[in-house]
Amino acid sequence: MNAAAPAAPAPHSPSLPESFRTVAVPTTGSWWRRIGAFAGPGYLVAVGYMDPGNWATDIAGGSAFGYALLSVILLSNLMAMLLQALSARLGIAAGLDLAQACRARYSRPVSLVLWVLCEIAIIACDLAEVLGTAIALKLLFGLPLTYGVVITALDVFLILALQRFGFRKLEAFIIALLAIIAGCFAFELILAQPYMPDVLRGLVPTTEIVTDPARLYLAIGILGATVMPHNLYLHSSIVQTRAFDRDEAGKANAIRWATVDSTIALGLAFFINAAILILAASAFHVAGNTDVTDIDEAYRLLSPALGMGAASVVFAVALLAAGQNSTVTGTLAGQIVMEGFLRLKLPFWARRVITRALAIVPAVIVVGATGDAGATQLLILSQVVLSLQLPFAIVPLVRFTSDPALMGRFASPWWIRLVAWGVAAVIIGLNVTLLAGLAFG
Repeated sequence: MNAAAPAAPAPHSPSLPESFRTVAVPTTGSWWRRIGAFAGPGYLVAVGYMDPGNWATDIAGGSAFGYALLSVILLSNLMAMLLQALSARLGIAAGLDLAQACRARYSRPVSLVLWVLCEIAIIACDLAEVLGTAIALKLLFGLPLTYGVVITALDVFLILALQRFGFRKLEAFIIALLAIIAGCFAFELILAQPYMPDVLRGLVPTTEIVTDPARLYLAIGILGATVMPHNLYLHSSIVQTRAFDRDEAGKANAIRWATVDSTIALGLAFFINAAILILAASAFHVAGNTDVTDIDEAYRLLSPALGMGAASVVFAVALLAAGQNSTVTGTLAGQIVMEGFLRLKLPFWARRVITRALAIVPAVIVVGATGDAGATQLLILSQVVLSLQLPFAIVPLVRFTSDPALMGRFASPWWIRLVAWGVAAVIIGLNVTLLAGLAFG
């Protein structure tokens, strides 16, 4: 991608104008008060790292290979922490979200291609949310999967209602659901009692992850489910909801606290993702059930495996909370991407309806054609699609945050650039390996 760019970005309207600089930031006071003002965006970003797509890949990985893919979750999470820190840095220092920066710094054809690829990623993410919510409704209330998929169209009203109360209330809603998910999995792990030496060994990478095609496919699915391309666009925008001082000292302070916020939130995301895989490994793989790939199958087997009837219900409640959480942040990301790349403003409800319709149609077709068994395979495929989109978000992000003409003194230092380009190379290499494997068997 060749920059066709001036040294400074073209004039632009604020990212998420209805929420821009609406959250007050104290300049004095305790450490807790200041970090509290910045806490929130990181948790909205973390939602994307534990959406229903993660569940499918983590359950399949834990059931088939035990704790071996825990190392992939750990490495993916460390990559995510770096990339989200860069995303926050871009939004705060340059005053641009990633979509606006792409429009300003790339030629029109390149930025349009990037927009299309990002929309594909958002649809893939929304597909995972649709299927995850529909599966949860089926498990909890016995609702047929096709009906559940259609009902997810009503999520638009939930988001519109939340938006009326302001961005801070939206963040509080997200954090409350995250607390429910974390509590559910803490309960499940207490019941599962995993063997900790095996868990710790699983955090160490092995060459089999790359050399075994089945492990590699799931590893890339986990990567796609963990490092979400649309989250890079989302984070660079929502950090601008904070009314921090725009001088260099204010920006430096905002970058520091935004990085702390996202790192803590992604630590919570790591716990939840790891807990899903550990639960599948300890409840299924250890008992010889190595082919549990469907979420509903995991639901049926959990209570007998853990010896408590409530285990399956708690699992389904957490899945429903994850689906609803991801719905909110996916819609915000879609709005940011469309406004940033195209400068096209649609009513919030219209954007939501379009995105959800594009996810519902393939979900209904697949579920109708293949039955419930096809839903989980579609979930895993959606995460692989997300992973294949990652380089097209990461490369611009690393380039922009390394550019002093755009970032000023907040351009990434050499060692961060080196690590970030290394992360990009790993992700691109894994994707090329996957594509070669699919093409040549």
